Amino acid sequence: MSLFDLLDEPDDPPRPARPEPAAPLSAAAPAERDPAESARRIHTVSQLTARIRTLLENTFVEIWVEGELSNTRVWNTGHLYFTLKDAQAQIKGVMFRTALQRLRFKPQDGLRVVARARVSVYDPKGEYQIVCEHLEPEGLGALQLAFDQLKTRLEREGLFDPRRKRALPALPRKIGIVTSLDGAAVRDIVRVLRRRYPNAHLVIRPTRVQGEGAALEVARAVTAAGRVPGIDVVIVARGGGSIEDLWAFNEEVVARAIAGCPVPTISGVGHETDVTIADFVADVRASTPSAAAELVVARKDDFTGRIDRLAERLSAAMGHKVRRLDARFHQLTARPGFAAFPGRVALRGRLADDLSHGLATAGRTLVLARRRRVDVLTRQLDTHDLRHRLASFRARLAAAEGGLGRGIDRRHQRAGVRLATSTARLESLSPLGVLARGYAVCWNHDRTAVVSDAAALTAGDTVRVTLARGEARCTVTGTTPDGTGA
Repeated sequence: MSLFDLLDEPDDPPRPARPEPAAPLSAAAPAERDPAESARRIHTVSQLTARIRTLLENTFVEIWVEGELSNTRVWNTGHLYFTLKDAQAQIKGVMFRTALQRLRFKPQDGLRVVARARVSVYDPKGEYQIVCEHLEPEGLGALQLAFDQLKTRLEREGLFDPRRKRALPALPRKIGIVTSLDGAAVRDIVRVLRRRYPNAHLVIRPTRVQGEGAALEVARAVTAAGRVPGIDVVIVARGGGSIEDLWAFNEEVVARAIAGCPVPTISGVGHETDVTIADFVADVRASTPSAAAELVVARKDDFTGRIDRLAERLSAAMGHKVRRLDARFHQLTARPGFAAFPGRVALRGRLADDLSHGLATAGRTLVLARRRRVDVLTRQLDTHDLRHRLASFRARLAAAEGGLGRGIDRRHQRAGVRLATSTARLESLSPLGVLARGYAVCWNHDRTAVVSDAAALTAGDTVRVTLARGEARCTVTGTTPDGTGA
């Protein structure tokens, strides 16, 4: 199976060639061998392929090959497979994931490159190939090519569109700064802002601006600075250097972080001749970090300067209008028809004073008359005031309540006396009162009838005797009809 015959079959990606042990080459010279024995030696395909691979790998350990890329594809394993060709020939190649990750640009079809590689053989197909360790564009640096590729892609996405650029705030109160604390950029920015905009609140987000992993740190710093509450503008700055030193600001992650910042951004990276991807994405590009600070201050200076100019124009316009009206007044007063005008104005003024005085006197007189009328009506109204009538009603009600209480007390006393008399009479007639005086009531045995005649009883009968307190059960032993007790 060929490495390159499977490029259209994503479910079964090709695997890079792996060297296998080759059969050792004989040290004897061909002339010393028996021709018949040499002709009769049989090799397997694998042995022959292994010997060829060993010869190629030992001969072409490191070579540089120039050509045009075609059939370029990166498999899900992360390895790059391609064909390198010129006008007369072509050779297939592979670049492993670890080497591909070190490239600054993206290999693509039609790009002429110079490859550093070694020659090997893919045993299953018996095809030779190059195992590429490094690629660089022909006639153009890898960093410059990567810069152009990323710039073209982001420009197609609209990240450089002037319509998405935001204007800087006129009076930023809180300014974010993303740069390194070890460089001169932060000192230049702070010096400019403190000298020309001392009331600004600076929020510095330190980050590495050079080296491996610096791009990711810069992107995170821009995102963090944009999320600070009340931040108005963010300056992304770095001092000058080579293209390698400034490369962190040419990374896609930094470009997208600047584009996604919620507030306007200023890119002040490098010197005037240095251009980075961050310059194209940012809302405003400054030639140096100091120039970035000047842009922020310039907005404030423009704003205050415009206020001063408007104030001067307003003052001049007002002065001009006053002078023009004063001249017009003098022209009018100088005319013959207005010669006696001041005297007539004085007479009108005196008449106005007299009328004002008479009006004030008439007003006071009318007010006094109306006040006296109000006093009379108030006194008349007081005589019919319900509050006074209610006081009289309250007095009469209180007197009635007192008489009613006394009548109730008298009736209560008379009723008490009558109740006491009736109670005494009832007490005298009550059987219980008779019993309390020592008498008793005799009942038959089942208490259904009162025994009032001794003749109704016989010896041995049981009777019940009700006393003042309690009841007694008695047995008749004898009776006396005449009540003598004998």
